[in-house]
Amino acid sequence: MTNRIHPLLILMTILVYIFLLGPLIIIFGASVSDTTFLAFPPQGLTLHWFENIWEISAFRRTIVTSLQVAFLGTFFALLIGIPAAYALNRHRIHLPGWLSTLFVLPILVPEIVIGFSLLRSVNVGLGAPVFATLLIGHTLLVLPYVVRVISASLASFDFSIEEAAISLGSHPVKSFFTIVLPNIRSGVIAAFILAFITSINDVSVSLFLTGPGISTLPIQILAHVEQFFDPTVASVSVLLMGLTIIVMVIVERTLGLTIVAK
Repeated sequence: MTNRIHPLLILMTILVYIFLLGPLIIIFGASVSDTTFLAFPPQGLTLHWFENIWEISAFRRTIVTSLQVAFLGTFFALLIGIPAAYALNRHRIHLPGWLSTLFVLPILVPEIVIGFSLLRSVNVGLGAPVFATLLIGHTLLVLPYVVRVISASLASFDFSIEEAAISLGSHPVKSFFTIVLPNIRSGVIAAFILAFITSINDVSVSLFLTGPGISTLPIQILAHVEQFFDPTVASVSVLLMGLTIIVMVIVERTLGLTIVAK
């Protein structure tokens, strides 16, 4: 006997898809609208507003800065987060319980507080360059996500395998790179994607840490909206969505996300 799907379930599924995809469709439609203001449905089709992104020097500059900060911030977060997550799971019995909470603090503390604190202590107090302060802020911002995601992967890992390799003469560092790291590759990939997307879309921390000549793309979007109401903002949003998709495809092609996820 064939089980029929209840019409209400079908309706709810359609509503969920509309809720998720509706804003994306509206933004894409507004980005190709042949008008000088944001409009949906589009009144004519044009790619002029995508060209306008590259004609504005501020957008070109902030796109480069956002990519640099996102990649470097994610790299440093992984550099700190992977050993931290390993230590928290490998030696959880010997380490104090509050240590794991320490890596969650950037999530518990409002981002505005983090941004202002770094501005006051690092940028103003220590006289650090704007880019360096911005990079520190984004690293702190994404570090909890890296630690949590990789810790979830390590929670199901059997450390007795690593201990067996060490007892047979393998160096602990070599055992980590040849045994532990390949087994948590899916967690590292997920942490990279989550951290990169969080960093490149951040507003609250970047709002305090940007300065003259150095800004991020989300901050530049806010500055553009204050003066203009043209579809350039929608085009930039579509560009950010496309960038996210490209990053995920590159990670999948280079690190084998599909294979790892199986």
